[in-house]
Amino acid sequence: MKPREYCCCAIPLIYFGIYFALFEQFALGITAGTLSIGTPSIVGATAATPSAAKWIFAIICYVGAALQLMGFAAVHKERPTLFRRFTTLHLIVTLAAFAIAAVWIALSAARHGKAVSACKTNFFGTDSALEDEGNTLCDIFPWADVGIMGGLFVILAIMQGYLYFVLSAYIASQELDHSRFDSMYDATKPLASDIPLTERADPWDSRSPGSPRGYHDRSESIDSVSTVMGSKAQQPRGYDDYGQTSYRPDERRDADSSTPNAGAAPVVNSGNIQGYGRGADYADHL
Repeated sequence: MKPREYCCCAIPLIYFGIYFALFEQFALGITAGTLSIGTPSIVGATAATPSAAKWIFAIICYVGAALQLMGFAAVHKERPTLFRRFTTLHLIVTLAAFAIAAVWIALSAARHGKAVSACKTNFFGTDSALEDEGNTLCDIFPWADVGIMGGLFVILAIMQGYLYFVLSAYIASQELDHSRFDSMYDATKPLASDIPLTERADPWDSRSPGSPRGYHDRSESIDSVSTVMGSKAQQPRGYDDYGQTSYRPDERRDADSSTPNAGAAPVVNSGNIQGYGRGADYADHL
């Protein structure tokens, strides 16, 4: 059964809708069982059905009402297995009640003559003055009772069929939710298989994750260490062509002597790639 979200077109199935469905069936079971044994005999069914039929029908209705308590407990405790068992038992009891009702209606219609005779005896007696009136009324009322019982049977069958559909949809949604929850703790289905935790593309960059970026791009060097150390340092020019220092030409001093160096390029010591040698002592700026 496909999970659904609403009951009776507008009532949320979880949880008000499912409680409404269970309460309706509980009230129907109590009402039908009580009316079966607590009201006067039906004219159309008098002498046409066994006297024990109403008691059998009432007992089945009360059992069906009691089963709804099992459904309430299953919904309250969120136990899909228990609710599945309740749904099965509820279907069996409902079919039994409707089967007895169908037999009751069929016997009332098939034994119409007995119902007419019982009606004359119970309501008109042996008075000959009322014989014609009795024949007319006792012929109409049994058929009216059969029609009313048949109409109620159809209406209640449609209603109970829809509510069973609601119960089945609810249990399907509950089993689906519990299976999804249990899969989070299943060793064969780790969390990463359900939630994508792998590296994904940057939403602000249309390039693929493996493409090189314009920053922090590293590549393997094809030169050896000795080749790099022995190559001439690349001296970018800046600061008004003063080399790599902000000192003025007449203020720069040679790293190996204290004499001013007029515009000479910085000394590059061995082991250094660019700029002044590391660890060289420089004279204080005067």
